[in-house]
Amino acid sequence: MPEVNVEINGRKYRMACEDGQEPHLLSLAERFNRQIEQLKGAFGEIGDNRLTVMAGIAVLDELGEAERRIASLKQDVADLTAAGEALSQEAEDLERRFARRLAEAARKVEAIATAIDDTGAPQPQG
Repeated sequence: MPEVNVEINGRKYRMACEDGQEPHLLSLAERFNRQIEQLKGAFGEIGDNRLTVMAGIAVLDELGEAERRIASLKQDVADLTAAGEALSQEAEDLERRFARRLAEAARKVEAIATAIDDTGAPQPQG
């Protein structure tokens, strides 16, 4: 299992990760370190443990907000999918009704054409 060295708040840590995940782990550590640096800028030197806990809570807050947003977007997708299915069903129903009415109109036109043909046909003499 590969290991990488990360630096958080000026301290180096050796961490193991899955093969090929080294760049991802380094990126996460850099992001977390930036969070700590931002907190240090806002609150000053408040102690390593407290700073790390605050950074962890801030990251979890961001994660919670992202999870809520994802849940909202999933609901939006479900709502839009249901609406699309309803519209599709409505379009199919309209198409069936239109086809029935068109067939009915064609029968009527055919009946009128037959009546006209019968009216205009020469009468047998006798």
